[in-house]
Amino acid sequence: MRWSQKSGEPSHNHRMPDLHPGPVVLLSSGETSPSGGQVFETVVRRLASPPRVAILETPAGFELNSALVAGRVAEFLRRRLQNYRPDISLVPARKRNTPFSPEDPALMRPLLNADLIFMGPGSPTYAVRQLADSRAWHTLIARHRLGATLVFASAATTATGAHVLPVYEIYKVGEDPHWRPGLDLFGAYGLSLVLVPHWNNTEGGAEVDTSRCFMGQARFATLLSLLPPGLTVVGIDEHSALVVDFETAECRVMGHGEVTLLKSGQEQHFAAGESFPATALGPFLVQEMSAGIPSAVWEEVLAAQASAQVAQAPVPAEVIALVEEREAARARRDWAAADQLRERIAAAGWSVLDTPEGPRLEPK
Repeated sequence: MRWSQKSGEPSHNHRMPDLHPGPVVLLSSGETSPSGGQVFETVVRRLASPPRVAILETPAGFELNSALVAGRVAEFLRRRLQNYRPDISLVPARKRNTPFSPEDPALMRPLLNADLIFMGPGSPTYAVRQLADSRAWHTLIARHRLGATLVFASAATTATGAHVLPVYEIYKVGEDPHWRPGLDLFGAYGLSLVLVPHWNNTEGGAEVDTSRCFMGQARFATLLSLLPPGLTVVGIDEHSALVVDFETAECRVMGHGEVTLLKSGQEQHFAAGESFPATALGPFLVQEMSAGIPSAVWEEVLAAQASAQVAQAPVPAEVIALVEEREAARARRDWAAADQLRERIAAAGWSVLDTPEGPRLEPK
């Protein structure tokens, strides 16, 4: 006998259990390197199996091969996380006012139930322009508030700060040092952060100082002087990550290098494997879950999560036994007994539908 389980329609009046925002992982670089793979594997161990992963293309959306860039990350994760059987989707929210707009609800569907959302390399300022106050960003925030893990790397890490470093504009185009408004992911939690990956970059060799995300220490000193007071600058070394755990209010350093905190003229260094309280970043707090999220987006994400929870709910053993007993009654054409068993299944909270493939259960 074969039988299957299918979810019913979600209710918009559902009560959610006590939840907390998921972890946020800030990678400097190397998301497809062995060190990046170790970070992903550490994160995925805490998720339901199989984990649903959504890769948001936006930071590289201006590049002609942005789908290839995101696809390489997806292929890496399929190989590295094969033991966890991840369900990986690409979200090509590349540019506003195009068929790949971050405002398109259809494109956002993989985000609605994602356990892990990843954004990576590209342009920090481009990512901010496309995502600020967009449906994609609000959906990402809603999923995070309901427990999804966020993993950012390189440009995406920079973009999520209160102020974003215009790396290409300064390093490649030659604009004067300046900052631009960022997506400010952590502002809702009382933290005003500036996130600087590639902190110890050495691509310039002995001739050009490319540390501090290609700015060099002298130019970065000028940039620091342009920031308003009260901010915390978080510098993350190459092939390293800072994991912010909202449940324990702790931060942990992973990878090969250090995390540097610059705050009120003071400098702190934390090596790989070390932890520190989230309050070291600022006055850490957790606010009301739906604050700042459009109600339509919040309700859509809530409904999707409720539907997913129903779909994942295990069928009780006693219900399975009743279904098997009913199938036996049907096989011997004892329709009265089969009807009585259907009623008992319904009383247990399940509907049974007869299909050519066998009985199918739906929670009532």
